Amino acid sequence: MSGNCNNRVAIVTGGSRGIGRAICVELASVGYFILINYRSDEMGAIETLRMIRDAGSDGEVMRCD
Repeated sequence: MSGNCNNRVAIVTGGSRGIGRAICVELASVGYFILINYRSDEMGAIETLRMIRDAGSDGEVMRCD
């Protein structure tokens, strides 16, 4: 992520599956950098990150409860 203050960033809780994953991919498709929050499904969060990158954006995974 560059230092440009116009970058759009979204934090999505529950981003490793279901509705959270869908929200991550949708926001990525319109240019958001996504912080994927998950509690226990690290592999699911990593898969969501792959999907975000396939949509043309980027992000990071963050474990947090």
